[in-house]
Amino acid sequence: MDFEQKTDLTDPYSFSRAVLQSAPFLFNSPHSGRCYPDQFRNSSKLDATQLRRSEDAFIDLIFSDLPSKGIPLMAANFPRAFLDLNREPYELDPHMFNEALPPYAKSQTPRVGSGLGTIARIVSENQEIYKHKLSLAHALDRIELYYKPYHKMLRHQLARIHVQFGYACLIDCHSMPSRIFRHLPSGQQPDIILGDRYGISCHSDLTEAAYAILTDLGFNVALNNPYAGGFITQHYGRPTKGLHALQIELNRALYMDEETICPGVNFAAIQKAMTNFSEQLQLSTSRLFRPTKAAAE
Repeated sequence: MDFEQKTDLTDPYSFSRAVLQSAPFLFNSPHSGRCYPDQFRNSSKLDATQLRRSEDAFIDLIFSDLPSKGIPLMAANFPRAFLDLNREPYELDPHMFNEALPPYAKSQTPRVGSGLGTIARIVSENQEIYKHKLSLAHALDRIELYYKPYHKMLRHQLARIHVQFGYACLIDCHSMPSRIFRHLPSGQQPDIILGDRYGISCHSDLTEAAYAILTDLGFNVALNNPYAGGFITQHYGRPTKGLHALQIELNRALYMDEETICPGVNFAAIQKAMTNFSEQLQLSTSRLFRPTKAAAE
């Protein structure tokens, strides 16, 4: 597997088609990109390891066996610190740029206030990324060249699946730092958090099936706390229109060394478990979104 960090960013995403897709699923990894362009790295005051603190490292590889099991997988090639796909397209911090923001920019969102807008100001360790203020034109270029093509492809694939099966299920894959759970006793620390925007972004059958499968696989699973799903889950989850979006967050301590950002001894086991989970979730589609007794009658 290719765990290495790169600097050559050509395509905004990689898309691995399913060998034979037989269920309405698309898995997506928007924060696991490892291509750090030279211009971006040179503009930062952080070293390579520090820059990667916001990266959902190796999540694309954790789910990389899915296409061979009939499930397509989409992943960003660029990192979250460079451009965050799980934000609205123009959540921008006016203090980061030399010029005034365009009137359509959203600069007052909580995400911008925390330094984690579409163009992030900090990495997750609350460290400032940039040496100097940025050119607004350069930031807007990132959105045009990488953000918009990514979401265009995501929409296209979901529409294709919806036409083929009558509905589509987006599983948005992320990872979370283990340190946020250090205050909890070891038995209460979640391995996985599922986010469905508190029941809004997908049918409850999908959430319940994912929860049951993961629990049966031996994981400690939580729901919506503290991660209920971001922009992608909220934006693409339209259950009344047959579009269902569920976020899954894996505790990084399960599969990697968080200090060195290297795969851990359990990487292969977690990868196998996530492939198993995905296959079982795919097989459950025949039981998902079942009509109520009243509706059936």
